[in-house]
Amino acid sequence: MGQNKTKPVTQKTDLRNQGIPFDASLIKHLKVNRSAVERRAATLGKRRSVKKSWQTAWLLKAISCIDLTTLSGDDTPGNVQRLCAKARQPVRMDLLEALGAADLNLTVGAVCVYHNLVRTARESLEGSNIPVAAVSTGFPAGQITQAQKLNQIRASVRAGAQEIDIVISRSKVLTGDWKGLYHEVQAFREACGPSHMKAILATGELGTLTNVAKASTVCMMAGADFIKTSTGKEPVNATLPVGLVMVRAIREFQELTGHTVGFKPAGGIRTAKQALEWLILIKEELGHVWLNARWFRFGASGLLADIERQLEHQVTGRYSAGYRHPMS
Repeated sequence: MGQNKTKPVTQKTDLRNQGIPFDASLIKHLKVNRSAVERRAATLGKRRSVKKSWQTAWLLKAISCIDLTTLSGDDTPGNVQRLCAKARQPVRMDLLEALGAADLNLTVGAVCVYHNLVRTARESLEGSNIPVAAVSTGFPAGQITQAQKLNQIRASVRAGAQEIDIVISRSKVLTGDWKGLYHEVQAFREACGPSHMKAILATGELGTLTNVAKASTVCMMAGADFIKTSTGKEPVNATLPVGLVMVRAIREFQELTGHTVGFKPAGGIRTAKQALEWLILIKEELGHVWLNARWFRFGASGLLADIERQLEHQVTGRYSAGYRHPMS
């Protein structure tokens, strides 16, 4: 997995990942060459230069892939309603008109909230095609019982969440209980029913890149529709080396099974420059078919504001103050 294999794969199916039976042989000898991964990741922001109209197009693509998120202790129905309004109209219309993009009907990829605010988000997004994602299973730590986790998932689905972001039990990774992790995630997938499931690995708490690769593979075996880097609450969240390991696991799983799995980096992605680096990673490692909200998302809150600032700079030649682009 540490080798620099950059040939993108061909997408074979648009069906959801149905998972496969647990196969220990897929992870038994899996090892990651950290040095090789870090060298490859370090090139992503240097090998390509995206400027002018091309940069505009890439930044608009990034907006369409954002899971616009609010996961704060002081969340209220009011700020979720305002966030949903921003999700519907993520960039000021005058800027879109100046950029020749007014007819794109641009929205973000989803809105992500705590379970108790799912209904508020659904009502605020009524009439749009923007899905509501809910964090579940004892987010962010996951330190509750399995029965409580399953009840949380089912409650969020009943409330109208079309996507469920679950957290795995990090202890199962750290103790090498791969079969236990498989059965845990498989149960989560069943509880999600028709709602798509994103498996959050909390990679900053897994210890090694080899553990990240193994956990990614096991979650996909268990039927995860997406694998996601982080909750955004760990000391270390989404990093390009971790992302590289995870997208290569996605590629290898797709080549093996024909099942396509999405990828969501989350936590610490705050600037337009970072967004471009992640898009370049996806393009080079997985190919164009993953460059859409069906298969790729950013978990972010502040990212949209910086992208809008960059777009305004392209129109006016000046950088505006951040407070002119509030999220809620």
